[in-house]
Amino acid sequence: MNGPARLADIAAQAGVSEATVSRVLNGKPGVSAATRQAVMTALDLMGYERPPRLRQRSNGLIGLVTPELDNPIFPAFAQAIEKALTQHGYTPVLCTQMPGGAPEDEFTELLVDRGVSGIVFVSGLHADTTARMDRYTRLTDRGLPIVLVDGYNEHIDAPFISADDRMAARLAVGHLADLGHERIGLALGPRRFVPVIRKIEGYREAMSRLPGVDPGELISHSLFSVEGGQAAAAQLLDRGCTGIVCASDLMALGAIRACRQRGLSVPGDVSVVGFDDSPLIAFTDPPLTTVRKPIGPMATAAVQTLLEEVAGAPARHVELVFQPELVVRGSTGSGPLVNR
Repeated sequence: MNGPARLADIAAQAGVSEATVSRVLNGKPGVSAATRQAVMTALDLMGYERPPRLRQRSNGLIGLVTPELDNPIFPAFAQAIEKALTQHGYTPVLCTQMPGGAPEDEFTELLVDRGVSGIVFVSGLHADTTARMDRYTRLTDRGLPIVLVDGYNEHIDAPFISADDRMAARLAVGHLADLGHERIGLALGPRRFVPVIRKIEGYREAMSRLPGVDPGELISHSLFSVEGGQAAAAQLLDRGCTGIVCASDLMALGAIRACRQRGLSVPGDVSVVGFDDSPLIAFTDPPLTTVRKPIGPMATAAVQTLLEEVAGAPARHVELVFQPELVVRGSTGSGPLVNR
């Protein structure tokens, strides 16, 4: 770390002077916490190893259990949660579930055996209305802090962090209705999941304002994947839908594929709306109109709530609900009402 060129590079990346970089690297006082963090971030971004004296002693391990990482929303969640934990001095332990891999209960047991201070579950079995909830009550009964993201169950005495799925569906339907679409379909994953149930409720509420349309026949369940979206959209196109609201961005990409297989253009013939605003989704063809899930605020809240419990605050049965935002891009356009 002694070469002036490297100091200059780090200083330029961090937006500080070389003297300040030198003070941070040598552990000298007189540097604000924000400046020190900026230098650390510059080191990490440029691939330099941190000097031993600057490596933080971990406050403890925190488990993070997520579904498969094929859907880009889950790596984005994991990264945001891990960043927040690291900023508080905790070491995240990521456990990723995948088909055929270790189940959630096995990961939980592993994390408990490793002496973690708490666990964050993202889209776990707590979101499945058919799953047993005693796996979570056993953890809370023994005093282990847990936080549950994307899902809700009234029998678990723990904090829940959710996006407002009802509002997400209302925003998407309202957008398509304003464009002149009447037959607006809803493509989702299996009906046993809490976010799916809530999206259906919001969808039905929004569709009730459109006269003469039975929303019940315009709901199609499949899997949360590109192939699932393609299959669900094919059914909705058969039912005459000109607008399709999807429960994930991956499903929306599948819906666009289903349209193109039939020689239909998006958004010329059919408009498609996704959900999540996953990384890179703005660069699809066409750029996807979607309902953005507030990942950053949700991750921050999950970590803050968990660490309050780790510090001794009693567990609270509370659900913090975060508002999504409609992001209009190129996959939605005028419906048949406007084109008449």
